[in-house]
Amino acid sequence: MKDKELDIAYFLSFCIEQYKNKHQMTGGEVVALFERYGVLPYLEENFEVLHTQGHQWLMEEIDELISKRKNETER
Repeated sequence: MKDKELDIAYFLSFCIEQYKNKHQMTGGEVVALFERYGVLPYLEENFEVLHTQGHQWLMEEIDELISKRKNETER
């Protein structure tokens, strides 16, 4: 695995773990939620910008993304 791919994998797992802790969810629940709303591809595609942010900002960004996509699917 290339270094950047490994960095992205670590970043995605970091985001899952942080989100799990913030919302008292299991890892499986977080992965299912992220898959449902396309969070992981978003994080991967925007890795260069997002990985430089603090974890609190990242959690807010993920919450906003999920909320926005929930609203879009309810229409």
